[in-house]
Amino acid sequence: MGSSFRKTVARNRRAQFEYEILDTYEAGLSLRGSEVKSLRAGKGSIAEAYIRLIDGEAWLVGANISPYPQASYNNHEPDRPRKLLLKRQELRRLGKATRGKGLTIVPLQLYFKGPWVKLEIALARGRKLHDKRQYLKKKQDRRDMGER
Repeated sequence: MGSSFRKTVARNRRAQFEYEILDTYEAGLSLRGSEVKSLRAGKGSIAEAYIRLIDGEAWLVGANISPYPQASYNNHEPDRPRKLLLKRQELRRLGKATRGKGLTIVPLQLYFKGPWVKLEIALARGRKLHDKRQYLKKKQDRRDMGER
């Protein structure tokens, strides 16, 4: 089948800091041809993106995929919502987890897995300010341990 080679296109670097990651999932994306070509050129961003569950479907909202210059009139809308391709069981699990528990779904990274565009998403809990400070302290401690 296809190779498992991963080429990262975009990362949500703030997600690790802003949220406590509880569980991760790999989702496919429903994209147009010009979007895939633009992503191959590395022109994508998920820094401001989030995941919404609407009518039992997951949608990536706020991600920016730049227009592909050679697509002319067939180009895509850069900020349009994109449907995530997940198994029904995963969608049910995510829907149940986000209902009333203060949990959210955040995109972590956008990458190519062989010829397919994939999005790593996470079920996460928002960190409080003191948790963020603790996270930074632990990160710095780990860095200091590695230096000595």
